Amino acid sequence: MHGFHGVTVSQIVAESGTSKGGFYHHFQSKDELLYVIHDYFISYVLTKAKEADSSSKNPTEKLQKIIQSFVKVFHLYKPHISVFYQESIYLKPEYTEEIKKKRDSYKKLIFKCLEEGKESGEFRSEVPVDITGMTILGMVNWTYKWYQPGGEKTIEDIGNIFVDLILNSLLTEQAKQKKEYQSFFLKSDINQDQI
Repeated sequence: MHGFHGVTVSQIVAESGTSKGGFYHHFQSKDELLYVIHDYFISYVLTKAKEADSSSKNPTEKLQKIIQSFVKVFHLYKPHISVFYQESIYLKPEYTEEIKKKRDSYKKLIFKCLEEGKESGEFRSEVPVDITGMTILGMVNWTYKWYQPGGEKTIEDIGNIFVDLILNSLLTEQAKQKKEYQSFFLKSDINQDQI
């Protein structure tokens, strides 16, 4: 592997079966290509988070939708994410700034949801929004390191596990009992009648 810094546009077009003209029709440079690779997946999660923010009835449902779409991105855009995390140090400052704006917008939506959950009394009041938000971002982002398509768990299974872990730690005991949230939690494989 050449890595982003070592690869030429000629090698990119040869490997992708296109032409230099085709490449430069879509991208001004390798730098723009690297930016677009990131923009695909950050735009997806940001759009999904905005949809969850505007369409959900309450913060718990909103957070469940945000986490599910966040986890799903590691399946939909696995090659993009791998390239970005390995090569992002080569991004030019103007592209880095654009990415930072979208990432900040995404982070703010998560923080807003956590604030709303605390204000509504559904999320535990003693859990700080900033640390909780950064924990969710860090925990889910690390998926890119270990997720393998075709593994034992589907991306939907993994999303359900994340939702269960996060909501079980965030929701008040009273909120956990709400009927409409029961589908957000994993079901035990043990038949309670056999205990």
